[in-house]
Amino acid sequence: MAAAPEPSEPKERKASCTSLHLSYWKAFKLLGFLDVENTPCARDSILYGSLGSVVAGFGHFLFTSRIKRSCDVGVGGFILVTLGCWFHCRYNYAKQRIRERIAREEIKKKILYEGTHLDPERKHNGNSSN
Repeated sequence: MAAAPEPSEPKERKASCTSLHLSYWKAFKLLGFLDVENTPCARDSILYGSLGSVVAGFGHFLFTSRIKRSCDVGVGGFILVTLGCWFHCRYNYAKQRIRERIAREEIKKKILYEGTHLDPERKHNGNSSN
């Protein structure tokens, strides 16, 4: 029988190619400061901005056949779509967090006042029975 490893000894792990690849992308930071994995809305904004860039640049090229101007329009499309998606998503995220905070506070109040003379449900029940 093999002896069980002691709890103080670290377990040996083999690093596979897949785990190294995944750990690289989990640590991905855009422009060195925007942590795409942990920042809410960052991934979606960048992806939609990239799509907006391609659509705007290619659409402008199809209408005008001017390469340099189409690239400029593509960069502008990326900036506008990315910022638009970012602000829209962050606004909705902030509203959701406010609603969650209010709900948590109401649940705490409900737990705190339940069964006491300050319970609003108890007052309503007491008035209707008299």
